[in-house]
Amino acid sequence: MHGGQLQTRRPRGRPRKAATELAVLTAVRELLAEQGYAAATVQAISTRSGVPISSIYRRWPTRVELIEEAAAIGPPQMGNPSGDLLRDLLRFAGDLHVAFTAPATRAAVPFLLAEYQVGHLGRPPEDWVRHSWRPLLEDILEHADPGGAASRMDVNVLFDLLLGSVLVQLYVPTAKRRGASADPATELCLLVAAAPASVRAAEEDPP
Repeated sequence: MHGGQLQTRRPRGRPRKAATELAVLTAVRELLAEQGYAAATVQAISTRSGVPISSIYRRWPTRVELIEEAAAIGPPQMGNPSGDLLRDLLRFAGDLHVAFTAPATRAAVPFLLAEYQVGHLGRPPEDWVRHSWRPLLEDILEHADPGGAASRMDVNVLFDLLLGSVLVQLYVPTAKRRGASADPATELCLLVAAAPASVRAAEEDPP
């Protein structure tokens, strides 16, 4: 109490740390979206966020790891898959496409991929992507027809194919000029959804 009024103490610890991290990540995303990867230097991030460079490096040892965290977008909360394989795959592919078209993410991904080729980050490849979409895709396959081909698909292979189709559509200029009626991810989803019937037919009528 002071002067008859209750004094509210400023919360300590995590809230302040969280606010600092948010300021830094917001600054990174803004710089990526406005000026591109080259402009998102630690000095520029520090200036825009108001967070000292030393504090930034204590939380993120390298600029690459900082940009990676700022640009990574996790999967949405879809709820339980419907069991309709085509519907769930199309939704998954659409959400993946939307995530990678976010301005900061789209600006960062080509340069992050180049950094990953150098391999100097000292982390295994499976740790490079902060938010994993694979468990969601695995859940979709598990809820699909248990007797169909989807139940025997390798979730990692399917995810890599879907991600690859999204990256091709976004970053390969010739892919946009082909005039295809559907994007590669949609075509792939259609093929996967049609696979169970094809597999059953082959099993019933072997060559």
